[in-house]
Amino acid sequence: MINRLKLLACALLLCASTAASAHRFHAGMADVSFNARTGSTEIVHTYMAHDIDALLANLYGRQFDLTDPDDQDVLRKYVEARFQVLGQDKSRLRLRWVGMTADAERVTIYQEIEQTPLWKAGAIRNEVLVDFLPEQVNTVNLNEGNAVRTLSFDRSNPEQATR
Repeated sequence: MINRLKLLACALLLCASTAASAHRFHAGMADVSFNARTGSTEIVHTYMAHDIDALLANLYGRQFDLTDPDDQDVLRKYVEARFQVLGQDKSRLRLRWVGMTADAERVTIYQEIEQTPLWKAGAIRNEVLVDFLPEQVNTVNLNEGNAVRTLSFDRSNPEQATR
């Protein structure tokens, strides 16, 4: 009986440790493109929902409901402090928060730089989640017509030129 209990306890510990280590890849994706119809540069970010949930719980000590406008505002302030598009002169271009959606798997954030073509961007700074997850890697795809350029950001590489 004791051996069976020990075996059961070991099996439970093994299952728990496997579940705890299952998520080792932390990544974010942003697509940046110019919309000729509106004359604005559009940015769509996608992050893993459980990474965003863990970040907010760690920062504020509570669970967040990203369908609540007040909780969305907390995330908006966090992202705006850590994701910037810089002009050719290194000044921050004004990003407008368009909105966001969230489900069990992902958080998608929509921003735009109104009446500004993508070529006016000189650099991008992307530190979203990097301050919380040391192994976080953020990928930004710059879509300029027929050409797509991909930039990768991590803790040691938070800013890159767009050209």
